[in-house]
Amino acid sequence: MTDDTMIPLGYMLKAVTTPAPAWMKSPQVRFVHSLSGCVSANFGDYINLWQHNGWWLFDSPAAVRHAAESLSVPSEALELFYYEAFSRQFNEDSKSWEPIEPETSFATQVTLPDQTRVSLSGYDVVTFFVRAGPECSPLSCNGLAASLPANARCLFDNFDLARSAVENGDFANSEPGPFRIIAVYKVS
Repeated sequence: MTDDTMIPLGYMLKAVTTPAPAWMKSPQVRFVHSLSGCVSANFGDYINLWQHNGWWLFDSPAAVRHAAESLSVPSEALELFYYEAFSRQFNEDSKSWEPIEPETSFATQVTLPDQTRVSLSGYDVVTFFVRAGPECSPLSCNGLAASLPANARCLFDNFDLARSAVENGDFANSEPGPFRIIAVYKVS
């Protein structure tokens, strides 16, 4: 497969865990920039606000900040991230890549970030078993960063490393898939 088309997913405010928890046994990991909220928590329980998009994220920095304000969560201490997904997810049962799409009952109109304000943290692999938003990032949630080439942000440095790990079965028996490859960008 040579198509590595990425789809804009949206934004999230997170409380980044630093340093990485000792139980991860990954001395190279200094921060956890994963999409999942298992280790580095999302700003709050935003689902009941029904302001998220079809990817279960937010279409713009203003939208996610408004959601945080609605929950009385001060956003100054949180970090803003922007995410893109590989246009396909890996079905571990059929060992094949399948197309993905947002939940169509939610409007999805992601505003692309100013490229001068984002920096690529790396590529996450995230589970979507229930398909109602991102679930686990096994590199952090399951401590797979201890045995896979994760960077200081608990992500793969490039897309090809993430895709190879998924296709080689490195995430088997971690969390139920399908698995999606997510580009994680820190927004300044």
